[in-house]
Amino acid sequence: MDIKEYFARISYRGSYDKLDLATLTDIFQHHIRAVPFENLSIHCGESIELDVEATYNKIVRKKRGGWCMENNYLLSWVLKTLGYDITLLGSKVYIPEYDAYADEIDHLLLKVVLDDKSYIVDGGFGMAYQMWQPMELIAGTDQPQTPGVFRFLEESGVWYLEKVKRKQWVPNQSVSASHNVEKEVCRRIYLFTLQPRDIEEFRACNAHLQTAPDSLFVTKSICSLQTADGIRALVGWKLTEIKYNYKDNMDLVEIKILADEEMEKTLKEKFNITLDKKFVPINTSRLCLF
Repeated sequence: MDIKEYFARISYRGSYDKLDLATLTDIFQHHIRAVPFENLSIHCGESIELDVEATYNKIVRKKRGGWCMENNYLLSWVLKTLGYDITLLGSKVYIPEYDAYADEIDHLLLKVVLDDKSYIVDGGFGMAYQMWQPMELIAGTDQPQTPGVFRFLEESGVWYLEKVKRKQWVPNQSVSASHNVEKEVCRRIYLFTLQPRDIEEFRACNAHLQTAPDSLFVTKSICSLQTADGIRALVGWKLTEIKYNYKDNMDLVEIKILADEEMEKTLKEKFNITLDKKFVPINTSRLCLF
């Protein structure tokens, strides 16, 4: 494992001798624009290993992406290697269709301490709820970013992350289906505590999410990548491209349904992903990811 090889993978050419917020933000943004949030291994007959060397090989050498436990575990190695003060945290993701948070920890995120301030760094949430900058761990303060306004709330030691949603303009309404069904103004994302976690605590979750019949990751094939001004996502056969704040505090949402023969080319051209094994797309969950 070589930090310079990782930097080449994410096209980062900046300096990294200063352990400051600007450097952390720059590396983080290069990561989320180069490394997709994806679960394609599950739908190619591959297992997802919770091992930093296996993840490094997959993301850096094979130019794949990964889910939270891969992206953020690799980011923790990167930031520790550079000398940052890193703590692994666990969170429970909000499930809109049940209006509830997960029963058990199902998401890995990072806490970074810089100049006596704590920041949450999460490069593994993907889709439209992916933060673009490290967020200072302060409660009740709006933290505007390009994707929208994020904020933390805190109650009795439990922290909550939420995002204020913009309106969406969907030119091709005929294929939007669930897109504008939700009228929520604010989306809860996850809750967490500041209890330090060890990677071993995520092994059961890592196995469950890729095998349980009702797991979102089993019922949907997902690949999303942040771009310079928005995101693109392939969920099942639906390709969605969002341009943030296209006009009048409104996001432009363009949707296209792909044919099977278009999938391989789309993964290569839109996400820079080439798969070793046959990919079988799926989208049987009704949960809206936007």
